[in-house]
Amino acid sequence: MHWTAVVERLRQDREAAVLVTVADVRGHAPREAGAKMVVAVDRTWGSVGGGNLEETAVARARAMLAGGVATTEQLTLGLTDKARTEHGRQCCGGEVTLLLEPLPVVPSVAIFGVGHVGLELARILVRHDLELHLVDSRAAQLTDERLACLDDGAGAVRVHHSPVPEVVLGAVPAGTHVLVMTHDHAEDFAICDAALRCRHLGSVGLIGSAAKWVRFRSGLLVEGHDEATIGRIRSPIGDPAIVGKEPATIAVSVAADLLRVFAAERARV
Repeated sequence: MHWTAVVERLRQDREAAVLVTVADVRGHAPREAGAKMVVAVDRTWGSVGGGNLEETAVARARAMLAGGVATTEQLTLGLTDKARTEHGRQCCGGEVTLLLEPLPVVPSVAIFGVGHVGLELARILVRHDLELHLVDSRAAQLTDERLACLDDGAGAVRVHHSPVPEVVLGAVPAGTHVLVMTHDHAEDFAICDAALRCRHLGSVGLIGSAAKWVRFRSGLLVEGHDEATIGRIRSPIGDPAIVGKEPATIAVSVAADLLRVFAAERARV
């Protein structure tokens, strides 16, 4: 399998890896500059030259994965009988510089309700390297024409039309951050109730006023959720320093708050 296909498959499977590239070759070496290998926790694809060179690269790549290293590294190895590593010697006579690029699992976000605010929020988030799930009970909100503004983004967009949107919660990846902002408060409540019964989700945020949250909190208690469980939901959502009622302003506020959540997650790795 070509390395580009491997990277795409790992991304879809939400499995972290490291891309190892022969960046520079001086003298004799088993592979030319540009040769690539993908290293996951328990598998590799491709080759940067075998032997000591490759074993050293694999060991360092897996140490990066274990340590959650997010920055690119360079590794220079001499291929002579005097350049011994824990994996032995390789006597080609040259020197090789490898570039090790982490391929982390990207954040996943599910927006329930792709109305004016939801679409503006999607337009911001899709500019980032993440997996974006758009969920709505109204097919008209999810047409190709309406979502065309997302086509040139860096994120991977997954569209879910569901008359019962809360069922999509079971299909999103572990750790997905859920944002509830549908056109219908009853629908919002059903999604919040279902989200609290899911153990695989990340944060859960509900758009709306403090008064709306008071009503929802009371209803969730009636549904049998305890205070600690209800506390998983953040409402209102967004950065309180960003004030305004226009959809684009609300979207910026929510996105800014969510980006801080991403940063905190990276810091915990």
